[in-house]
This record gives sequence, C-alpha cells and structure tokens, in this order.
Amino acid sequence: MPWSAVFAQTETRLLRAPKQALVIGNSRYKQSPLKNPVNDANGMAAALKSTGFDVTLGLELSGRDMAEAMRAYAASLIKARAVGLFYFAGHGVQLAWRNYLIPVDAEILDVAQLRERAIDVNSLIEGIRKAGNPMNIIILDACRDNPFGADTRLEQRGLSQLDAPPGTLLAYATAPGNTAVDGEGENGLYTEHLLQEIRVPEAKVEDVFKRVRLGVRRRSKGQQIPWESTSLEEDFWFIPPKVLKKLAEEEAEREFKEELALWERIKTATQPEPLEDYLRRYPSGRFSELAQARLDHVLAKLGEKKVEVVSLPENPYSRGTARADTVYRIGDRYSYRRFDLLTRLEEPPLRYRVTDITEQQVIYNKGGTVTDLIGNYQKWGPQTWTTNQTFPLEFAIGKRWQTRFTITDEQWGPTPISLDIRITAREQVVVPAGTFAAFRVDATGFRNHRDWTVQWNWTVWHAPDTVRRPIAWEFRNRNYYGRPVGTTRAELVAYEQG
Repeated sequence: MPWSAVFAQTETRLLRAPKQALVIGNSRYKQSPLKNPVNDANGMAAALKSTGFDVTLGLELSGRDMAEAMRAYAASLIKARAVGLFYFAGHGVQLAWRNYLIPVDAEILDVAQLRERAIDVNSLIEGIRKAGNPMNIIILDACRDNPFGADTRLEQRGLSQLDAPPGTLLAYATAPGNTAVDGEGENGLYTEHLLQEIRVPEAKVEDVFKRVRLGVRRRSKGQQIPWESTSLEEDFWFIPPKVLKKLAEEEAEREFKEELALWERIKTATQPEPLEDYLRRYPSGRFSELAQARLDHVLAKLGEKKVEVVSLPENPYSRGTARADTVYRIGDRYSYRRFDLLTRLEEPPLRYRVTDITEQQVIYNKGGTVTDLIGNYQKWGPQTWTTNQTFPLEFAIGKRWQTRFTITDEQWGPTPISLDIRITAREQVVVPAGTFAAFRVDATGFRNHRDWTVQWNWTVWHAPDTVRRPIAWEFRNRNYYGRPVGTTRAELVAYEQG
C-alpha cells in the first residue's frame, strides 16, 4: 500500500523495545501542600502499566529518595536499552535558567539553597541523555505557584524553557514562565487530559500531547497552555496500530529464529569469542543466561580469576545478590512433597538423585530427568524441552528476562511456550527441609496448542547460596476460560549435597 513505508524497521524497533517509567508525585509539602500530585502519579502509573510500561512509583519522596530513584532509573535505561518515561507531579521552580523539582522535605529559606536541596532537572536530563537508550519522554506537571510563600521571593514564575536533547520529548503542564492550576477534581487539569489521551489507541506520542494541549487550553479558557519540546526521530505509540503490532510480531519471530540458530551453533564453544559476540548482539537475549554461564566456564578453563560480588546479608540497604551453584556432585539428592493448592490433597512426591554429570548436563535418576548446569529442564519424565532459560545464572531483585521453548510429549506433541520472568522479592520461605532466605521468581506466559491455550503462572523460590535446586514452586495455570488447570505446590523435604 502507498503508506507501507511506515512499517520500516525503525518503526518496529521501538515497539519491541522494553518500556520503563519512573513516576513521582509529591503533595505533602510543609509550606504549600498540594491536593492532586499523588492522585496524578497514581493515575499515570496505572495508565502506563496498561500500555506495557514497567513502572516505578514514588510518592511523597524526600530529596535523598528522589535522587536515588532517578539514579536507579537512569541506570535501568542503560542496562535495558528501554524506551524511558519520567513523570513528576509536584512543586517545581526555576533559578538562573535552570529548573528544579522540590522534594517534600526541602526546607528552603533562600533561593540559593535550591541548588543544594532540590533536584536539578537539567542534571536529570543529562543523565538520561548519557543512557543512550532509543527514546525518552519527560513530563513535568510541576509549574505551580511559588511553593515557599511570601518570605522567599522567586524572580521568575513556572519553569524555564529547555530544548529537548536528541531522541527526547520534554513536556510541561504549561508554557515556560507560567504556572498551572492544581485542579479542582481528583487530578490536576493537565494530567486529567493526559490520562485520557494516553489510552487512545493508535495515537502517536506527539499527537497525544497536541490533543492534551488543546483540551487544557479550552478548559482553562487560554489561561493554561501546555508546552512541549521534541527532538524525536521515530514514531512511538502508547497503544500501537494493530497492523504495526502484527509486523512487530512477525519481525520478532524472524529475529528469534536467527538468535536460536546462532545459539545452537555456539552453545558448546570452547573459546570465548563466539560467546562474547552473542552477548554483544543479544545482551538480554533468550539464551543470554546460558551464554554467560558457558562463557564463565570457558574463561575459567583459560585461567580467569573472576571477581565476585561482595553481598553481605547484614547490609540493611540491600536484599543481596547470589549466583547459581553449578558445581553438582554425583549422589546429590533432593526430595519434594507435592499437593494441590485448591484441594490440599497430596500428590506423588518427587525424588531426584544425580547419577551422571557432563560438561553440559546434570542427569538425574539415570536419565529420567535432565537439566543444564543452571537447572533448566531438558527432559522431565516423558517430556522433552528445547533450550530454555527459566532459571537464571545470577539472582538480584528486579532482574527480568524472557524465554521461548517447546515441550514435546506423547499426549500433545510439540507445544510452544513463551514466558516473561522476573525476580520480584527475597523472602523467608519455610518448607519441611528448613527455613531459607529465598529469591522469589515469577513467570507468566502461555502454552499454545493448535486446539487450546493455557496461561502459565509460575512462582519458584531459589536459595542458590544454600541449595542447588529450587526450594519450592507453585503452578497456578488457567485455561482459555480462566478455570484452573494446574494448581500444584512442591516443597523441599530433604536434600544431600556434596
């Protein structure tokens, strides 16, 4: 069709990219409290989640917490190469052409203290710019009246004009040098319209903000006109056109096959170069955990003395990190009890004994079960699993990845599975074998057969610094109609490890 050029690779690149947002709402200021920012932030977080963003929400943040949240946000953009969105609702002011966002605990008696006790928007933008991610949206609903009262005089109103850096859209609730109203309803006037327009299907991001501008202008009778500065080079949709979604899926399928073929060629590499090449091309790929494990093995054989992360359990500011123990021993034993989560009826127990180990596999029960060295299944009873990474090599809260694989058995034949997986918490887990500080890993996705589809919902608890196999797991799977079709929990009863 004449407009088919819109389906170029640059258009689908942003659709396939992960999307991450940091949303902050500050209302409880000592001198000039605001009514709506917390509501605005909650609404934005919900709207962004509904369009596929992974959202970090911060409410009533101090200066220290705001700075830390922004630092972590910029770091996440670097790591994930994600489309980024930063949103702030609260007080904001300008000084000497620089814009500052005000934390709730900021006690500012003189404008000169802004530099020390407020958050410099220019520094935030510079940090995001250095991330080198494909696109950024920065939304500042922060142009209210002077937050410090009559005792502290500001020379300029609102926020100062700022040109957006490359690949960025910068949006203000009102034009530079002006102030916005806090709103009479649940949300501020600007965010009220933004929440409506984000949910409009097939609207390009710049069109979203143009519509917001018109709506706010009309509602305020010209007293508040939002403003944007944009240097975007590619189109982006909060809710993409369906035809683009289809193209993105087709392209993703082709790229997955290419990635799989490459991994199959290099998975037994004895030199680091092919593994390094894969990890450069697919740093968050569907086999990146396996590639990293193989690379570690290869480099260790070549004499590398790898520096390990120092992760101390007494650190009150960290939930810690851990690494999968891949040094299995023949004779390692693991026993599990199983029961149905709905009926609480006991199911046949599971017993695993390591009977053989190769450079690539751990073999249990003389071949009844086979995993790779990380623990990913290759054979489980009558089922065979293609290469997958349902288990990670390294554990840290917030880590996320995807996997695609196929399970084949005599009853159903081959059925493809796709999962989104995330390490969501570290928590105390009590099972018959004891109490463990375990990482909680949640997985959601689908198993698709030509005649049916099952939604998979897994939770697995790992204590990799103590036990090589999982501590416990739960399946809460549902069919097309939402009815449970697998609700099993397994718990470690006993284990012996060399």
